[in-house]
Amino acid sequence: MQKTEHDWETAEFGASHQGRPGAVLDDGTEPKPVIFDVGSGPEVHETSDWWVYDGDHLSAPQATALRGACSCGWRGTTLHPVDWPAVAADGPEWYDTTGPEADWDRHITDVEAHTIPIPEDVAALLTQLRTRLDTLALDAPLAALRIVSALEYPVGEAARTAAYTARADDQPWDAIATALGLTEAEARTRLHRYARRY
Repeated sequence: MQKTEHDWETAEFGASHQGRPGAVLDDGTEPKPVIFDVGSGPEVHETSDWWVYDGDHLSAPQATALRGACSCGWRGTTLHPVDWPAVAADGPEWYDTTGPEADWDRHITDVEAHTIPIPEDVAALLTQLRTRLDTLALDAPLAALRIVSALEYPVGEAARTAAYTARADDQPWDAIATALGLTEAEARTRLHRYARRY
């Protein structure tokens, strides 16, 4: 069972574009996942979390740098050297990984640039609705719940109609995935889920 933490994500792109700092070895390659020996049992646990590649942890090789990594397979080209004494002193959770994160942010900006744009009037309405709902959730939670309930059916119906129409238009899956900013597998899953609603 792969167990890798993803430190960065967006609500819109979900599992398709989860980011993390990725370990890079001295020769420029990405190390293989490290396998945990958990004793007897059917499951094998492994991880690619950057901090296990310290040259000592679980017999893993030592990484010399970090780069932005995304669950979609994208890897950043900028290498950020690892200061292992600083990691040891403060712990991996406090180590500065803002360089790889900034690279991943640029990747997400590129993904967004290739998605189908949301019409400006709808984007403005969504922002206004989200702001109002956030306020109501604190000030008048029952009113917020009633609004959410009122939105569920029409949103579900629109999702189902759009999913069927997108497939009826015979759009290739890679085009659908790019337009939604998802991997092809996630785009298939999402449209299938939308099509089955209600």
